[in-house]
Amino acid sequence: MGLAFNPENYANQLAEKRERLCKLLAPFEAPEPQVFASAPEHFRLRAEFRLWYDKGQPYYAMFEQGDKHKPVLIDQLPIASRRINELMTPLLEACKANPLLGRKLFQVEFLTTLSGEALVTLCYHRPLDEDWDEPAKQLSEALNMQLIGRSRGRKRVLERDFVVEQLEVAGRNWRYQQVEGGFTQPNGGVNQHMLSWALDAAGSNDDDLLELYCGNGNFTLPLSTRFRRVMATELAKSSVKSALENLAMNDVENVTLVRLSSEEVTQALTGVREFRRLHDIELSEFNFGTVFVDPPRAGLDPATLELVKGYQRVIYISCNPETLAQNLEELSKTHQITRCALFDQFPYSHHMESGVLLERR
Repeated sequence: MGLAFNPENYANQLAEKRERLCKLLAPFEAPEPQVFASAPEHFRLRAEFRLWYDKGQPYYAMFEQGDKHKPVLIDQLPIASRRINELMTPLLEACKANPLLGRKLFQVEFLTTLSGEALVTLCYHRPLDEDWDEPAKQLSEALNMQLIGRSRGRKRVLERDFVVEQLEVAGRNWRYQQVEGGFTQPNGGVNQHMLSWALDAAGSNDDDLLELYCGNGNFTLPLSTRFRRVMATELAKSSVKSALENLAMNDVENVTLVRLSSEEVTQALTGVREFRRLHDIELSEFNFGTVFVDPPRAGLDPATLELVKGYQRVIYISCNPETLAQNLEELSKTHQITRCALFDQFPYSHHMESGVLLERR
């Protein structure tokens, strides 16, 4: 995301994204997309800043994409959450005042939530030991936040290394553990729109859901209310750990979580290969009518694409509309788009999230 910030032009930028999405989906006879706008300011719940030193004094710095030599020094960031902006100045002043906190500090990372929690990671070019803990604890208490120290190969956690987000979807509140360094949706307000749209697209079902790329269970939790059972899959160990915590925290009992990649899931479901991680799961007991996918920017690989074509309905959330369109060239042979949406997770950039509901012809 660039540093350009012009709220007055936000509506025009969003209209351009809508036009771009419509052009990409036009060959597939998609209906008009629902458009879910972002708040024009204070929408981003995560931010990281390098520190730039001038005459020995540190400043928050950001860089335009592709240029790491000309810093833009800032003391506030209008796209970041209000909580991040509240913390920026007092945090830096405390680090300047105490060498145990400020010496060889080179980066500051913020993770906040819609529910008001904050976690800050201080990154150093020096080893950290117990001498760091007491001033860090005082700063954590003074600013009412969680604080972590990182140096090469070391991580010092004072209390916990996560925040707990609360999201409202269709009148119900869901709680999510969000771990430092793990993937979370950066725009909480738009994330709620995404979850609500996916829930509405799913409808009510008496069969089962297969979910690929479930992450920390962001979509899994609300979608579990619309299906008899869910089998959710994810490869990253940290995400699987958070997803299990989130299922337990929300008393969700109809989800089976499996640590497999999408390619491995395809091999298991097509009988190509057996996996020890599935030894206590009877796949034949599932009756999958819908598959939900939220793949990385590269989209679905050919084998997974062939797998999802076998289901009655496909709910596809995409962070890259170009690879979505590429996948739709194949999916449109068996399915048609009955709903689509644009989710503006990243205002003031060319990035956008989109979603389509595909139903078998």
